Amino acid sequence: MLTKSDMPCAADAPEAVGILAGAACGPVVASPEALSFWGGVDPATGRVIDIHHPLHGTCLTGGILMMPTSRGSCTGSGVLLDLILNGRAPAALVFREAEDVLTLGALIAAEMFGRPLPVLRLAPASFAALSRATTARIRPDAIEAGGLVMPVSRPQAAALDLTDADRAMLEGAQGVAASQAMRIVCAMASQQGARGLVDVTQGHIDGCIYASPANLTFAEKMADMGARVRVPTTMNAISVDRANWRAQGLPPSFGEPAARLADAYVRMGCRPTFTCAPYLLDSAPHAGEAIAWAESNAVVFANSVLGARTAKHPDFLDLCIALTGRAPLAGVYLDGNRRARRVIDFEAPPVVDDAFWPLAGYVAGKMSPDRIPLLRGLAPAGPSRDDLKALCAAFGTTSAAPMLHVEGVTPEAGRAIASSADRIAVSRADMAAAWDMLNGGPEKVELVAIGSPHASLEECRALAGALGGRRRHRDVAVIVTAGHAVIAAARREGTLSRLEDSGVQVLPDLCWCSIAEPVFPVRTRAVMTNSGKYAHYGPGLSGRSVRLGSLSDCVAAALTGCAPARRPAWLL
Repeated sequence: MLTKSDMPCAADAPEAVGILAGAACGPVVASPEALSFWGGVDPATGRVIDIHHPLHGTCLTGGILMMPTSRGSCTGSGVLLDLILNGRAPAALVFREAEDVLTLGALIAAEMFGRPLPVLRLAPASFAALSRATTARIRPDAIEAGGLVMPVSRPQAAALDLTDADRAMLEGAQGVAASQAMRIVCAMASQQGARGLVDVTQGHIDGCIYASPANLTFAEKMADMGARVRVPTTMNAISVDRANWRAQGLPPSFGEPAARLADAYVRMGCRPTFTCAPYLLDSAPHAGEAIAWAESNAVVFANSVLGARTAKHPDFLDLCIALTGRAPLAGVYLDGNRRARRVIDFEAPPVVDDAFWPLAGYVAGKMSPDRIPLLRGLAPAGPSRDDLKALCAAFGTTSAAPMLHVEGVTPEAGRAIASSADRIAVSRADMAAAWDMLNGGPEKVELVAIGSPHASLEECRALAGALGGRRRHRDVAVIVTAGHAVIAAARREGTLSRLEDSGVQVLPDLCWCSIAEPVFPVRTRAVMTNSGKYAHYGPGLSGRSVRLGSLSDCVAAALTGCAPARRPAWLL
């Protein structure tokens, strides 16, 4: 319980800001670390399933959830919406930093379903004081916790400078779905402090993964309203192999709604690319191009490696932007917000393998959870495009930031440091501790998982070459997930047949973050992967132990059934 000495003085403490108004009361559930609701919270129970999070095992239902911000997947908005609609959500969300993903889920619940959930942002001193309380009561105008009474003010949003076309769309000139989408875009623009909107050239939909029934409810509601995208829009991986899920033994109770969700987005004019790596497509954007992508790894790669411009748009907002062709002019759409606010110095070994890059991204995200970093010391290792893909995906798992810079490698790194940037060093001991955390499973493995994010053609070639025509161990399944374009190219050049001859299964449409039993082999107890992203999320999503390693380690596990027990040479 708070005492008077704990309370921030009214004279110097900023008021709490009510991002989304409402009333709530309940126990305070406070975390010093951000959380991804997708892959981190079970929508069926409201319990935290991220085994690496301090709240692991905690039920969030009915609590006043306090954390600095969210992190990780854009699909967190869909998980929150499902929790709200089914009575398993926190009673309120309280953040210390700006936050978009969960805020958007709460906004959709209020705007489209009449189910408000309060969302507030507090200054650091006020956040710290409230986090020490045991219970709290939130009203539209105040927060009460023990002896603390904290006034709640409305956000001071500047009036949006809308074009005539924006206003006409808002008023229904393009139909009811476009009007609804524009209202949501404008609401998010206001809470982000944007003064206007920006045209985007393309979109990428993340909300087509069947993370919860709420994703289907939203998509079919918009499709039934006559929604049609206004810009070319690709689609993320979905939760089933669309053509083969029945033959693969998936139950209709899961397969049918998952397929309906994909169909709903196709009906709205989205291109059925079904890949979480849209930067591998021919339609990948160019430097400086304003786009509207969701999916955390894709956003980080687009901003960091391609030099395109996109916020980390939450699920549902991705569709609203595609329907209007307009995005809030805020965040990394603006030059000043793309600068690094933290410099991270790496003690990189002279020789590394491909497992170095997901680990480096994972550690960088941990050390820069709420700001864009500049990574120094990595250029001499000469990262390939696939190395950067692995780096960005792992970074997007542990950080809320929509991009990073790698000095001497990424296009904006040379002019990227803000004057206020601080500096931090990553030691070999830091890397070793992270490696050990992601390798807590048994040495014996029954599954090798490649393709999180979706494998590139070069990765497929590398796997086929490393296998060298040898068959996988009879007790080990080897599964690669990849986009249709990559699979078609691998088929044309013979790489696919080489993989299949070695007993490798290559699956389209879905990815490791959406795969379900029995496509995910039921008998599996431990998994080997070369993905930092899946090494983090996999245990919570699958209920199995997951080990991280290089592609060579994955091949060794595929051939022998055992993961290497040692740390890599560059960590010794």
